[in-house]
Amino acid sequence: MTRVVFQTGGGNEALAKAIRPHPDIFSGFAHHSPCLPKAAEELRRGVEELGLVGYKIIAPQLSCSLKDSRLDPLWEYLEQHRLPVLIHFGLLGGIGGVPTHPMINPLVIYPVARRHPEMPVVIPHFGSGYWQELLHLCWSCPNIHIDTSGSNDWTLWMPNPLNLKDLFRRAYETVGPKRIIFGSDSSWFPRGFAYRILQDQVRACLEIGLNGNDLSDVFGGNAARLLRLPFNRDNYQHGGGI
Repeated sequence: MTRVVFQTGGGNEALAKAIRPHPDIFSGFAHHSPCLPKAAEELRRGVEELGLVGYKIIAPQLSCSLKDSRLDPLWEYLEQHRLPVLIHFGLLGGIGGVPTHPMINPLVIYPVARRHPEMPVVIPHFGSGYWQELLHLCWSCPNIHIDTSGSNDWTLWMPNPLNLKDLFRRAYETVGPKRIIFGSDSSWFPRGFAYRILQDQVRACLEIGLNGNDLSDVFGGNAARLLRLPFNRDNYQHGGGI
């Protein structure tokens, strides 16, 4: 592993302060509600003043619609600067979490993604229960990327059997190796880096026949490209994770 990309960290100021001493190994995403009156201005500040490199949204927590025209300045800034926006759709939280919400389905981002084709959109956890919808979205919009992070235990509640190999195989068949991005869903200590998730996902990719170049794309190269970071393919031939 060469770099850790934090998606949240107690607010934009707190995260920027935490990663600032180690810019060679840490990067971070802005994370604030797009429903705020000055959400685009806060994103600009996070990127241009605090040094953050992307934007994270948790859709099933929002009080507004992602299709609301008042969010247009936010999408325009992201597209102008080619910044990735990671949007969590689908089930949220553990037992007792959020099972339904107006913004829970990945397809709600379709009109936005179509209007802003140069804005990279990353959807984590294979859609977290909305797998078919995510594949439909990927088929239609080439700027949609699939993030593999987490335990993906939501597969246990699908009407048909589904496992990691099935997810990777269908993602690969739909979007190819350039739009699949490994994520560990690691968190604070003592858990730390979820190494088992990396092992399980590399094993699944090897078992469905991904070659060395495909592995290096999925487990490092694609994220590096979106974040415009240097990347040594030789270090990722068997899965490493950015």
